[in-house]
Amino acid sequence: MQRITPFIWFNDQAEEAANFYTAIFRNSSIDKVVRYGAAGAEASGQPAGQVMTVSFTLDGLSFTALNGGPHSQITEAISFVVDCETQGEVDKYWNALSDGGEEGRCAWLKDRFGVSWQIVPRALVEMLSDPDPEKSQRVMQAMLQMNRIDIAALKRAYEQG
Repeated sequence: MQRITPFIWFNDQAEEAANFYTAIFRNSSIDKVVRYGAAGAEASGQPAGQVMTVSFTLDGLSFTALNGGPHSQITEAISFVVDCETQGEVDKYWNALSDGGEEGRCAWLKDRFGVSWQIVPRALVEMLSDPDPEKSQRVMQAMLQMNRIDIAALKRAYEQG
């Protein structure tokens, strides 16, 4: 069993978000939906019968989403990193998660619910950690110009010189 579970506070879109995410990632499922009863509805200001929490799994990792109302907002201070092996994976996750959201710089995006994601190819991490500072700095400069990461462009920058 997973000891630590990411918990995401939504105003009233927990179930919609969980369905969106589980449709994108393999090995994913909606595991449990709990609805507000009278006592919880009164305490939270949410209507009785509305979804309170959704437990779901993304690629084997457990999450919980809460419809907690407008008291807390999602920020970029927390993001989820998607480790990608190929450009095809980068493109798949970037396109799916940014649909209806907002593209950011350097592999970052916000999805339609305001949750921040980083779509990061392993090649980027490997090239940035190269012991040759000239190579790693060329890769950094190339990455700083990108929104979605282009592995081929990074490799060109890496091999240049």
